[in-house]
Amino acid sequence: MAWSPYKQPIKSLILSLLILMGILATVQAQDTLYTKPSWWFGAAAGANFNFYRGSTQELNLDVTVPTAFHNGSGVGLYIAPLLEFHRPDKILGFMLQVGYDSRRGKFDQVTIPCNCPADLSTGLSYISIEPSLRLAPFKSNFYLYGGPRLAFSSGKSFTYKVGLNPDIPDQLAEPDVKGDFSKVYKSMITMQIGAGFDIPLSSQDKARQSVLSPFVSFQPYFNQDPRSIETWNLTTVRVGVALKFGRGHKIAAAVVAPAAVVVAVAEPEVKFSVYSPTNIPVERRVRETFPIRNYVFFDLGSTEIPDRYVLITKDQVKAFREDRLETFTPKHLSGRSDRQMTVYYNVLNIVGDRMVRNPSAVVRLAGNSMEGIPDGLAMAESVKKYLVSVFGIDASRINTEGRIKPRIPSEQLGGTKELVLLREGDHRVSVWSESPAMMQEYQTGPDAPLKPVEIVGVQEAPLDSYVTFNAEGAKDAFSSWSLEVRDENGSLQKFGPYTQEKVSVPGKSILGSRPSGDYKVTMVGKTKSGKTIKKEARVHMVLWTPPTNEEAMRFSIIFEFNESKAIGVYDNYLTNIVTPKIPQNGTVIIHGHTDVIGDEANNMVLSLARANEVKGIIESALSKAGRSDVKFEVYGFGEDQSLAPFANGTPEERFYNRTVIIDIIPPK
Repeated sequence: MAWSPYKQPIKSLILSLLILMGILATVQAQDTLYTKPSWWFGAAAGANFNFYRGSTQELNLDVTVPTAFHNGSGVGLYIAPLLEFHRPDKILGFMLQVGYDSRRGKFDQVTIPCNCPADLSTGLSYISIEPSLRLAPFKSNFYLYGGPRLAFSSGKSFTYKVGLNPDIPDQLAEPDVKGDFSKVYKSMITMQIGAGFDIPLSSQDKARQSVLSPFVSFQPYFNQDPRSIETWNLTTVRVGVALKFGRGHKIAAAVVAPAAVVVAVAEPEVKFSVYSPTNIPVERRVRETFPIRNYVFFDLGSTEIPDRYVLITKDQVKAFREDRLETFTPKHLSGRSDRQMTVYYNVLNIVGDRMVRNPSAVVRLAGNSMEGIPDGLAMAESVKKYLVSVFGIDASRINTEGRIKPRIPSEQLGGTKELVLLREGDHRVSVWSESPAMMQEYQTGPDAPLKPVEIVGVQEAPLDSYVTFNAEGAKDAFSSWSLEVRDENGSLQKFGPYTQEKVSVPGKSILGSRPSGDYKVTMVGKTKSGKTIKKEARVHMVLWTPPTNEEAMRFSIIFEFNESKAIGVYDNYLTNIVTPKIPQNGTVIIHGHTDVIGDEANNMVLSLARANEVKGIIESALSKAGRSDVKFEVYGFGEDQSLAPFANGTPEERFYNRTVIIDIIPPK
């Protein structure tokens, strides 16, 4: 409904763009004597189509209206000088715009208790700084761009109007109330993505060249909360045009190139080897630190706590200890990583136990539901009711609120794929506390994880007991490669395909229940030209069995959906908590994982980026401490289900699969 007033202008703009693209083909056909400029200067102007969601009722300290306003829309002016740099023969470039950015608009009319219509409009505006990375696919005139938006408040006015009660025709009209919103953020950091098309206005036979660029950008509501109170947020679609000027360099007259000579190119060389470690004669007792998301996930369409969570009785409260959760197991376990999921499904009891032991701690519960704010509030109240009735927490120590979307949602605006899984992840209650006894070390705020739980247990086969297959040079030589593993009896197993050069497989996946075996391993590579290349290696494998004692440590770091850089929340934790526990000459094995949402190849790249990000922080902390004795092993396993920490059947499992696991191994 909010789009309906703007459909015709947008259609007209798209039609004009298609016509101009046709003209462009003629313009580009002429001879060129000057290069296209790399630097461009000019100005951009456009219209911001602003959409308000959330609610606002307290306009400032002097004005609180009787009925809250929720939704609205409007059109504001955008005008800015611009600077661009992009070489004509390159895909990547840079853009910068700094200008006036109006987010004015009008809320939907409401009826106040006197049966009078009431209207609220705003002149909200900013000075925006928008640096962007420019991407021109196929080095064409079409480009995509995206980057942060730094906004500084320049206007916060409002006008509140009350109309006449239609049943009282002689009523005197109330004067309009004008003023400025209170508690408006002076600055915000948000983001934008967009697309544009460069249309030359001058031919390349002139040094000075000009370009007209229609563009459209999308600025989602992430962090676009204008005020520090209430839930008002903004989503903006900007449609405009930029006029850019640049100067090219004179080029020499064209020279006819000689006929191309076809040269046979040799296929890149690939070296293939297999490493199967001998049995590691230790039983590793692992002191594992479990990160706990500050979320309780609810089933879609329900406001009741799901029965997969461990819900105890009043009589069990005194016996509950978060470091001994074996007796408080969920009703339904996935059969995979049961011990870890037992920790995560006890999150309500962990919160309740910590509140009992820390009487000054206060928590906030934010329920998030696409069904609406009342539905989200009901979810939060379900959690509050459990904590109050079972753990005896004073209700005044628990504040609740309802929201439509969490502050960091999994579902992105405009997304069309795997929406059911993403919405399951957004249907949750977030737990927030300022108490350091409740939350992750060094962090507070609505998105900080809960303080980790530490448990000692026996580790399953560790990564350093896996069989490693090395295909050195495979990235350059192959589009993909796979493995054929045949035992001495002729039984064949296949693994892959892979695109990375180094692959690790648990010995148990190959040996099964056999204690050892001799294998012929064949690497089958598909070259980028379509050829098949095979290389063989023979290896003796031994199943990992643990007979003696050694203690290792394991930590986990959790990432947001599709993020590899969202670990600022853990920077101090890795530096000050994890790094000091690495023994002299120890080994740190870091492996990254993702959930199953998204493209498999992208998830592989994402998991390795997450692992390397963690390695970089630990390496930096070690360097500052003057240490260079630690050995690192880094892996990215993507969404590989044979190596993932958990299954992917519930939102809890998918959220905890977005992880990097850090194993700290003492020197052998």
